[in-house]
Amino acid sequence: MSSASERLLARAAREITPGMVVNLGIGLPTKVVNHVEPDFEVCLHTENGMTGVGRTLPLEHANRNLIDAGGAYVSEVPGSAFFDSATSFAIVRSGRLDLTMLGAFEVAANGDLANWKIPGKFSPGVGGGVELAQKARRVVILTSQVDRAGNPKLKQECSLPLTARACVDRVVTDMAVIDVGPEGFELVELADGITQNEVAEATGAPLIVRQGTLPRF
Repeated sequence: MSSASERLLARAAREITPGMVVNLGIGLPTKVVNHVEPDFEVCLHTENGMTGVGRTLPLEHANRNLIDAGGAYVSEVPGSAFFDSATSFAIVRSGRLDLTMLGAFEVAANGDLANWKIPGKFSPGVGGGVELAQKARRVVILTSQVDRAGNPKLKQECSLPLTARACVDRVVTDMAVIDVGPEGFELVELADGITQNEVAEATGAPLIVRQGTLPRF
């Protein structure tokens, strides 16, 4: 994994505070678990039926029956619990998640999220992401600033099928930390070596910049 991706994951882990119940979505978000200290007081949730998710393990040390929603082998921590999908989604639907971290194909300036379908490409369905995006108290997106073709993922409006409307609170990318505010995208942090102009050029919507020196990560 590139240093930019590791930096993104380490920065995303700082969104987690002690005592939270946090869901880590499929893709980049599931890797955040490896940036959470083992003794950190947090309850990590995976929608395939586990709370108390520990760090991922190599195959030779893994329990092959113990996986997260993305299929990675994970470990237990003191207090880990296992349950069926109905119970897992009851946790989601009842609003017990303080935070969910999800990936994205597109994020709109009003917080709309598209992360499940690219027309013409196979998708197994919208899955649990729609309920995570709607029901979690806070939604943080982890994604690259642009797609493989160099097109902005943060746009004025989403062009892809939506997962949920006006749900995104913050986006952590390989270039910046950007909030979704009342007036649109707000630049709040910069990655090391990245300029404000570079982020603005890689964003497909107006970018509000706070006064003063921006923190870096």
